[in-house]
This record gives sequence, C-alpha cells and structure tokens, in this order.
Amino acid sequence: MAPLTIDTKIKLASGYEIPQLGFGVYQTPAAEAEKAVLEAFKAGYRHIDSAAGYHNEASCGQAIRVSSGLPRDQLFFTTKVPYRKISYEGAKAQVDKSLAESGLAYIDLMLLHCPYGGSANRKGAWKALVEAVEAGKVRSIGVSNYGVHHLDELETHIAELEAERGGEGKGGVISVGQWEVHPWCARKDIVAWSKKRGVAVQAYCPVVRGERWGEPVLVRLAEKYGKTQAQVLIRWSLQKGYIPLPKSVTPSRIAENADVYDFELTEAEVDELETDEHSPVAWNPCVSPLDQ
Repeated sequence: MAPLTIDTKIKLASGYEIPQLGFGVYQTPAAEAEKAVLEAFKAGYRHIDSAAGYHNEASCGQAIRVSSGLPRDQLFFTTKVPYRKISYEGAKAQVDKSLAESGLAYIDLMLLHCPYGGSANRKGAWKALVEAVEAGKVRSIGVSNYGVHHLDELETHIAELEAERGGEGKGGVISVGQWEVHPWCARKDIVAWSKKRGVAVQAYCPVVRGERWGEPVLVRLAEKYGKTQAQVLIRWSLQKGYIPLPKSVTPSRIAENADVYDFELTEAEVDELETDEHSPVAWNPCVSPLDQ
C-alpha cells in the first residue's frame, strides 16, 4: 500500500474520490465555521463534513466558494438530511435547501443523518437522494448511524427501487456510511458489512472527545512516536482504512490533527489499540428498532 499522505483519497462506489482525512464542523457556530474551515484548508484538509442540523452549511459554503480561493473541484463537501426530514418529500426539499444554503452548484456527499422515521420514510428519503444524484445535484450518497438491521433493510429498498424504477442501478449506490468509530467503539459488525460491499467507513468522534486520555496503551504509543494521544487515534483510524473526521475551532489543534503523516503504527499496535468495548460517547441511533 502506498504511504498515506494528507492528499490520500479513497475511491467510492459512485466512482468519485473522497479525501481520506476530513474536517468536522459539528457544534461549530455559524459565526465561527467559516474561519475554522479556512484554517482547515490552510492545514491541508480538503474535505469538510457538515449537516443541515449543524446550521453552518452557509458558512462552509462561503469558505469553499469564495474565501478559500481554492478550485471547487479540489474540495469535498458533505452534508446530511436531518431526522425530521427523513421522508421522500422531506429529503427532496432538503437537497435543494442545502444547495441554496451553501451556495454550491453540487454537493459531493449527502447522507441520511440517522435511521429514524420508519421503513417507508427511510425508503422514500433514499429514493429522493437517488433522484438528486440523477439530477446532478449530488454526486455520492450514503447513510449515517445505521445499524446492520437498517443496512439490510436498505439493501432490500434498493432492490425494490430497481424493480420499480427500471432496472439495475436505479435503486442507487451506497458509497459511504458514517458512524462513531474508535478503539472503544469499533463496530466490527457494521465495518464488516460495509467492507464486504465496498462502502467507505467514515469515523466521527475519532479522538473520543478526549474521554480516553490516559489509557496506558495510548499514552505509551504517544510517547514512543512523540505525538499527542489525539494524533495516535487519528493515525489508527487512517491505517484502519477509515475516513476520520476530527473537529476543532482552535487553529493549533486543527493543524495538529492533520500532522499525522510522519509516523506509522505497526500492525500489532493497531490491533492492540482496538478493544472489545462498546462505549460510544455520542448518540447511538444504530440500535433503534426498524419501526422507530
């Protein structure tokens, strides 16, 4: 495998490429988001992960379109359909609203933010994303916070849509799945499902919100490589083949989180870091029932 760099990209099932290191803007106020995104671009990030529910799509779009001075085709923008819009009409309207809010001509990746709304609404929302791809509004689509039972259902919905809409490919392609993933929430069942189908795994909370600072193995590896514990965790995620989405509004921390390409964990260290714990630090819609 070629050495990882900040320019490393992953080829998606849609045919498009996604920069492997992403920059998250969850809970970043709109007034601060543009500055944070510009700092991320300065540090070398080219992938911004937003959501309608973060209320900062406009700030991100301003940074991408105007302030950065970078070519649009070098930047990757993700946003998400919020849970209240998980339906055909809701998702369809949200695509247009996100385009208007961001001011972008297209969205690189649009995800269903969670598996709420019930089976019929999830199918309808997915259909709306498929149509958005066909209309050139969105390039790649996927889901966030889906459990394996939701993913299995989505495969059924895709097959149904293919039958209803005229054949293979008409049901859409799952390019990306986004979950809280780190050594204390490895989600091995979801990762295995995704890898088998060529679905790229995005990892939010890759540094566990700092709640695992001081773990002996983490401290030892940070000391060995002369890196912070956060940098070790981001490197772990990259070496697992995931797309980590660290977030910060502090310029020094933004740059630090991208400075993870001058060391490499051994295979044994990658394995040693991963635990059998299931200790999410964020919400966990993966476990919600299909009728929720």
